[in-house]
Amino acid sequence: MASPEFWQKISSGKLQPERNELPIAQNLGSFQTARGSIYVWMFLDAITVLLAVIAATVIDFHISPVVGARGFVHNQLFRGETAWTLFALLVGFILVLISINRSFQLYTPIRIVNHLHEQRLSIQACLVTTLLLMGTLYLIHAEMVPRRIVLLTVGLVTLGLSLRRLIFRIVMYRRFESGKSTRNVLIVGAGAKAHALRHHIQSIRQLGFVFKGFVSVPGTDDPSQQHAAADVIGPLDRLFEYARQHFVDEIFFTAPCERGVIVRTLEKAREHGIDLRAVPDLYDGLAWSKNIEYIGQFPTIPLHRSEIPEVALILKRVFDIGASILAMLLLSPLFLIIAIAIRLDSHGPIFYFSERIGRKSNVFRCIKFRTMVPDAERRRAELMHMNERKGILFKLSSDPRVTRVGAFLRKYSLDELPQLFNVLSGSMSIVGPRPPIASEVRQYQLSHLRRLDVTPGITGLWQVHARSRPIFRQLHLA
Repeated sequence: MASPEFWQKISSGKLQPERNELPIAQNLGSFQTARGSIYVWMFLDAITVLLAVIAATVIDFHISPVVGARGFVHNQLFRGETAWTLFALLVGFILVLISINRSFQLYTPIRIVNHLHEQRLSIQACLVTTLLLMGTLYLIHAEMVPRRIVLLTVGLVTLGLSLRRLIFRIVMYRRFESGKSTRNVLIVGAGAKAHALRHHIQSIRQLGFVFKGFVSVPGTDDPSQQHAAADVIGPLDRLFEYARQHFVDEIFFTAPCERGVIVRTLEKAREHGIDLRAVPDLYDGLAWSKNIEYIGQFPTIPLHRSEIPEVALILKRVFDIGASILAMLLLSPLFLIIAIAIRLDSHGPIFYFSERIGRKSNVFRCIKFRTMVPDAERRRAELMHMNERKGILFKLSSDPRVTRVGAFLRKYSLDELPQLFNVLSGSMSIVGPRPPIASEVRQYQLSHLRRLDVTPGITGLWQVHARSRPIFRQLHLA
């Protein structure tokens, strides 16, 4: 079953759309320094250098980029030795800058590195790279390279890298404040260290963490710190059940445990794709070879990191945005025709807004063309005895609430077209499991919650393959 506050929220009928959605990814703000994410930052650094070189040349010669490029091609690139020298210097500058940035850990997630510290390291990396470049120019007697352009390029690169990182931080901090790209955490332990860590991550919003509760370790927690018993959700032996219920991304260990307990927890964390961190003790050498990363002021040791395909998720989000915009433009005449048909067929609004459960149990308003009479929800209870599906889902092949136009729209799935607006907003995707309603989710078993690990979609395996299957158990993973 899902978390108690989740069921309370659903049962109360006070469903409000939450903003803890992750349109791109589940992961622009996550801790994972996935290989794809590092390559993206490296590529952006290289682009910044190239743009700085172009801008410096234009500024120094007071010419347009087109004229400058034409003159450079005719006067420089046709001279083979000069061309290769310039090319080698540019490539060398980019590679050295990227190497120094990586050695300074400037490609680590923004949660781990302080903003001012990041800016200082970024400027330091540019200065070190500049010194190496100037030394190289002196040694090879590269008189064909104007020193003013070199200095101007270095200044623009330093400014560009610092400004880009600052803008990225501002964007991510705003996403954290609005509840997006955050990470749900459980803290193992309920002693003084656990409460201090909880206070710390809740007081610093830009860390992007959402505290979900303490997990007690019998015999290790300080009894004097058990005053917040309401926040202790249960014992350690049910840790991953709680992690599933609360859609947890990371677990912090603050209580000393036996090495065997940590090893078993680490194995399960790998199976469930949950990050595991320890606020040291070192657990008899288990974390000796791990780097210490700071969560604000707290040192932690990452014992496991799940791999997140950040580049693939970014591309998926880009595809969703492009495809939804293109589809809405092409289908706008059809939208108008359907709207007129609905209005002429029956009284009531054109669109139907249904509160659905999305990724990580977040509630959003799903938009569809109205296919039923306006009081369809009220009449549903009267028809429950006619349900043709077993278990959670409700389905009638000849539903008396469906209008004539609605039957046609449902037959060809045209009522789903307005969900393109949900795709554009990030609450849905083009491809994904169908978004369930609250009454269905209330009956979910623990394994069914896997459906809520991903963003729901307009089309997917359920929509094309399982729509006529009567048993939810056969399609809950669709």
